[in-house]
Amino acid sequence: MKKQESLVLTVIGPDRPGLVEKLASLVAEHQGNWLESRMAHLAGQFAGVLHVEVPPEHRAALGQELRLLDEEGLKVTVTNQTVESDQPSTQDVALDLVGHDRPGIVRQISRVIASRGVNVQEFETTTESAPMSGESLFRAKALLRMPTDVEISDLQADLERVSHDLMVDITLG
Repeated sequence: MKKQESLVLTVIGPDRPGLVEKLASLVAEHQGNWLESRMAHLAGQFAGVLHVEVPPEHRAALGQELRLLDEEGLKVTVTNQTVESDQPSTQDVALDLVGHDRPGIVRQISRVIASRGVNVQEFETTTESAPMSGESLFRAKALLRMPTDVEISDLQADLERVSHDLMVDITLG
C-alpha cells in the first residue's frame, strides 16, 4: 500500500453551486481520497471541513491549487493531520438540548463540558419558531467524547444545574 499524507482542509466563502464538485475534482486530480467531511450553508456562506489523503508527491501541488481558489473568494486552509499516540480511553455520549433562545446558552453549556475534560466531537445548533407560541427555540445536538474516568451522572448533574438557570432541557444518552 502506498504511503499517504493525511490532510484536514477548512473551507469558507460565499456559497454558490459547484463548490463541493470543485474541491472533489482537485482532490481527485491529485490522486487524493476524500475520507470524511462536514459542510453547511450558514448566513450565505459555504463553510466546511474535510479530511483527505493524498500521496506525498502530490501534496504541494494540491495545496497550491487550493490556494488559487482564494481568487474565486473561497478561502482554504490545509493542515497536516496529527494523531496523538497516547490518547486516554473514552466513551461517546450524545447531548440534546432544547429551550427558549437567549444569549449565553452555548457558552455556559460548553464551560460545563470543558470543566469535566470532555471533548466536543460534533456540535450542531439551530433556532426555530415554537409550534404554539411562535417564540424562538434554540436546539443543540452534540457528540461528546468523555474520558472513561468521568461519570455520565456527574456531567448530567453539572448540566442540570445550569439548565435551570438557562431554562433549557438537556438529555445525555
